[in-house]
Amino acid sequence: MPRITKVLNSSVVLAADKPGGQEYIVLQKGVGYGRKPGQEIEVLKEGRVFLPASGADYNQLLELLEKIPAVYPEITREIILYAQEQMHTSLNEHIYLALTDHLHFAVERYRKHIEIVNRVLWELKTFYPKEYEIGLYALDLVEKRLGVRLPDAEAANVAFHIVNAQKENEQYDAMRAAKLIGRVQTIITYYMNCQPDKTSLHYSRFVSHMQYFAERLFSDKLLSSEDDFLYHQMREAYPRALSCAERVRTLIRQEYQKELPNEEVAYLTIHIQRLITRD
Repeated sequence: MPRITKVLNSSVVLAADKPGGQEYIVLQKGVGYGRKPGQEIEVLKEGRVFLPASGADYNQLLELLEKIPAVYPEITREIILYAQEQMHTSLNEHIYLALTDHLHFAVERYRKHIEIVNRVLWELKTFYPKEYEIGLYALDLVEKRLGVRLPDAEAANVAFHIVNAQKENEQYDAMRAAKLIGRVQTIITYYMNCQPDKTSLHYSRFVSHMQYFAERLFSDKLLSSEDDFLYHQMREAYPRALSCAERVRTLIRQEYQKELPNEEVAYLTIHIQRLITRD
């Protein structure tokens, strides 16, 4: 059984499997309550969270955990476990530091009557609905544990952390991506003079395509081929939809100083055409 090397608070301890061995951060409700270094601990299966205590990120997490009430890492742990169950995926370990710090800061701001604003609330809620639902679960949990009901904008902020933690690319920014997707949808709505059916399979596919597109754009991994056959095929088959996609290319060039390859424009054209097709 691991032994405690340091108690950070009632819910967080540093532990090692053997003297001088690799330390771990153990997050588990009550794990540090009344305990001292050198004592053995039982890590419960349902509460098991091990994080290697090394690197700048973990040093910041240790510093944070020593300064804030134990309830915050407990809440973060519950949110992450719930998110992984709902999303059927694992999350990047960096979320422990980012989300714990954010929740603590959000509650402190709220108690000081400092307005919490999320300028891409609609976009995050619309384009990342599963993550937003997890954000609402987080608000319920904060209210239950702390007696504070944070505004819905904070559900979007939690969604932002969940989305980012699913990405291998640490530079991915969910808010930036949501803003981009919202602008592209606006272009399509006005240029094609249609309101996409948000309950349709085509709309779901469009949003999924745009999420991956944003990830490729911001990581400089855009699709590109020397063969422009698909692009020319789309120009012949769906000239209006391709013209709309060209407007998106102009947006990307002006706002992000990046040039979309014809292959990306062609695939976007397909999704635009599907959005305006009623079948």
